[in-house]
Amino acid sequence: MTWDEILPLLGPATLETAQMVGWSTLFTALLGLPLGVALVVFDRNGLRPAPALKSALGFVVNIGRSLPFIVLMIAVIPFTRLVVGTTIGTAAFVVPLTVGAVPFFARLVETALREVGPDVVQAAQAMGASRATIVRKVLLPEALPGLVAGLTVTVVALIGYSAMAGTLGGGGLGDLAVRYGYQRFETLLMIVTVVLLLVIVQLLQSLGDWVARRLSHK
Repeated sequence: MTWDEILPLLGPATLETAQMVGWSTLFTALLGLPLGVALVVFDRNGLRPAPALKSALGFVVNIGRSLPFIVLMIAVIPFTRLVVGTTIGTAAFVVPLTVGAVPFFARLVETALREVGPDVVQAAQAMGASRATIVRKVLLPEALPGLVAGLTVTVVALIGYSAMAGTLGGGGLGDLAVRYGYQRFETLLMIVTVVLLLVIVQLLQSLGDWVARRLSHK
């Protein structure tokens, strides 16, 4: 396979990967952020202690994190069909990608929020701030560098997940590597795909680290 044959394949595959990762990142942030906040707020020493609820949420998160992604993709096929109407294609695999990434990101959010100094929260409470105000104007802003770093790690993980999704009909660079690089023994295409994934990951990680440093108060 020559470069003239490889380049037209890389464009659509890269776009499909970007679509899967982009939509999955959006839904993961929308669902994982409030879940991570809940894990902190409902903790025994949180703003609104509810140990039983926190334990239940933690149990669900731990189950989601413990399942290998390839198993999760298969397990959520009925849910994917219910939501999207199909189980193949880029749009369909946004569902398992999101389901797999939400628990992961929620734990990173929890870790970032726990790093906020208790004196900052206590000062806000002394000023009469409500729980919602403390979360919105104290916890989240103070933890923003850690949240950005956590989201960056999640995006990188989603890129890896999306490559695995390609093996089951999800499209993208993973599908390209399997169909051409592995099944047709096109070594050059396999190498190019791997290098492209590495470049994308390095660029996103560097960008995330730069943003996190700019937001850091330290």
